[in-house]
Amino acid sequence: MKTRVLGRTGLHVPILSFGASSLGQEFRKVTLEDAISSVRVALDHGMNLIDTSPFYGRGMSEVLLGLALRDVPRDQYLLCSKLGRYDLQHFDFSARRVQESVDVTLHRLGTDHVDIMLCHDIEFVEMQQIVDETLPALRQQVQAGKVRFVGFSGYPQKIFQFITEQTDVDCVLSYNQYTLQNTRFADETVPYLQAKGVGVMNAGPFSARLLTNAPLPPWLKEPENVKKAARAAAALCAARGIDIAKLALQFSLAYEGIATTIAGSANPQNIRNWARWASEQIDETLLAEVQSIFEPVKNLGHQEGLAKNN
Repeated sequence: MKTRVLGRTGLHVPILSFGASSLGQEFRKVTLEDAISSVRVALDHGMNLIDTSPFYGRGMSEVLLGLALRDVPRDQYLLCSKLGRYDLQHFDFSARRVQESVDVTLHRLGTDHVDIMLCHDIEFVEMQQIVDETLPALRQQVQAGKVRFVGFSGYPQKIFQFITEQTDVDCVLSYNQYTLQNTRFADETVPYLQAKGVGVMNAGPFSARLLTNAPLPPWLKEPENVKKAARAAAALCAARGIDIAKLALQFSLAYEGIATTIAGSANPQNIRNWARWASEQIDETLLAEVQSIFEPVKNLGHQEGLAKNN
């Protein structure tokens, strides 16, 4: 798997990383066999940066990931976890909870350190707390040797400049905003982050199934005209004998400004497919046709978090 350097961290990360949210049964019931196999298949294919969170399955993702990694030498993978979001409406970015959360995560994962710890979905709280309290507490965990690098994640583009104008972070994670349909992250934010030396990570190349052939879930928040365009794009790809998910993944991986794109599944065959697609050339002609379908709805998304954070 091709790698890129994550900002100034010095970490060489795969362009395609493994997201462990599915291990938390966020989308369907998962067997222990599939959970463990998915992690091992990802590692076998070079996806050795693994992203998780105590929010995913309310701890289940971290627990199952720890089981899957139990016999794998620690120097063969990188771990990224998060803190601050623990349920749909439960957020706690206090300094006290930072220390507790880091220790619980390490216990679940069966390790003495994580490589990256992110403040999770900061747009749902008063973000000044992240600058004034959460990140300083997280840096104490770096000094204690429990965390190597720190940053934050979220959906609205405004959050990235709000935080990085006030304090230094090592890396950030955006999701669903560098895709075939929505490139706001690259258009508005990535150049700014690169100038500051901040490592750039992207999640959700399939935009919560929007850019797949799977039925669209009822909780998908994108506008109806975006969904309609996505169905048309998927039909065009199918007519050309290509899964739109393949085109979507290859598009996200191709952008050099993003160090890694994170995709998650508890289906080992999906992961094998992604690794194969990552090694193949993108169909530029089909890409242009799909982008023309998305042009009328390009960069349209939904609102997320506190109103003033969007």
